[in-house]
Amino acid sequence: MHVTTTPAPKSTIIVEVEVPAERLTTALGEAARALSRRTKVPGFRPGKAPRGVLEAVLGHGAVLEEAVDRLVQSSYRDALIEKEILPLANGDVEVVQAEEGKPLIFKATVPVRPEVQLGDYKGFNFRPDIETIDAAKVDKVIEELRDQNAALDPVEERGAKKGDYAVIKYDGTRDGVAFEGGSTDRMPLIIGDDRLIPGFEDELVGMNVGATKGFDITFPADYGEETLAGSVAHFEVELRELREKILPAEDDDFARSMGDFTDLANLRGEVQKRLERNALDKARHTFSERIIEYAVANATIDLPDVLVEQEVEVMHDEFRGAMTRQGITEEAYAKVSGKSQEDLHNDFRPDAEKRVKVLLTLTKVAEAEDVTISDADVDAEIARGQERYAGDQKLARYFESDRGRNYIRSTLRRSRVVEQLVDDWLAAHPDHPAIPHVEDGPGDSVNDEQARSNAAVGATDPGSIMAADDHAGHDHAGHDHDHRGHDHAGYDHEPTPSGERTPAG
Repeated sequence: MHVTTTPAPKSTIIVEVEVPAERLTTALGEAARALSRRTKVPGFRPGKAPRGVLEAVLGHGAVLEEAVDRLVQSSYRDALIEKEILPLANGDVEVVQAEEGKPLIFKATVPVRPEVQLGDYKGFNFRPDIETIDAAKVDKVIEELRDQNAALDPVEERGAKKGDYAVIKYDGTRDGVAFEGGSTDRMPLIIGDDRLIPGFEDELVGMNVGATKGFDITFPADYGEETLAGSVAHFEVELRELREKILPAEDDDFARSMGDFTDLANLRGEVQKRLERNALDKARHTFSERIIEYAVANATIDLPDVLVEQEVEVMHDEFRGAMTRQGITEEAYAKVSGKSQEDLHNDFRPDAEKRVKVLLTLTKVAEAEDVTISDADVDAEIARGQERYAGDQKLARYFESDRGRNYIRSTLRRSRVVEQLVDDWLAAHPDHPAIPHVEDGPGDSVNDEQARSNAAVGATDPGSIMAADDHAGHDHAGHDHDHRGHDHAGYDHEPTPSGERTPAG
């Protein structure tokens, strides 16, 4: 058997195989016997019908097709082993020549682990940007706390003004005829928030509780209900309730009501500290994101379609989960948005490509920086996940599987290498204020929703394929020792080809 390989775009290899004619002849005999055993032919016992009779029953070329299928399967597997190729998924096969008495020739386009060529990932010229916390920002938080703890007191001695909380009754007519949605007995609103038609709430200003008022309003030309857009309607309105927001005094009593604070100065001091901690957290996170963007922008990766498609499926499951949490079914969303599953996948694809590039680049950076994750770290994260989701058996099984462990290991490894890059920069710039870790250790580095979606679609982390030889029991040729192929992008399979065969001749 003669095998040649040629690199191809999108991290694929063209494997061309020529199988000697005598092997095809042998395969024809095996195929005829196999077809004879499982085909009922009148007048012949199972396994005894000759080839000519079989083809009269099954159609001309049936034995050759069976023989080619069998030979392509075994030859493809042998070719991958010979050339030490670890496929990410089944290859797409085209049979070039399949004629009796001639060599069998076929070629397969095989997706393989992508090569990631790192560029510069340390020589960036940007710095962490830490927000300055001043008295005005503390004042804003104190004001928000007062607003959250305000009382709504009835208004009796004055007319309505903007900012008041009101309950109104209204009846709307157009040309003297009531219209759908134009009347209600109780409508709560904050005057001035402009929840209603432009100009409507302005008419409420100055009204007293119990008063009524009539006025005309023109609906906007772009109003959602086409039958009302641009038309004039008359409304009769009654102000039924009116309340004003009374903020608590900004004093020591207010501070003590907020928790274990001795006085207002103590509360302001704690707010200042929390804002400063948040500013440091935000600065570190933003700095980390910029480092990641810099590394990815300078890396060269030819993404295999199989990894992008897998990430699209993961993102689709994440989207499905988000819709479910909002009480929206996928069918309802499709009806409202007018988007098919294919449309959604096309929407997800650019972000899926970006996500895969990030995962692969950071995995390569972790390799370059010699960052490793111990089994103890993985076990600890699994224990945390199982504790958080004790009732989710599918996610628990995923965490315990080899695929799930690889996902956790890769995720923790990337998180750790980014933290290391930040710490290395800070060590090289001692003049810069410290921006400490939010958490010590790798805990809580795994994105739970992403893990849940990976489990749902049976995927693993694309970055884990870069370290497959280290943690998945493979020899350095990229094959399991029993010569079964496992792609680390989330597919388990015999290393067999797929796709429409195209016999020639």
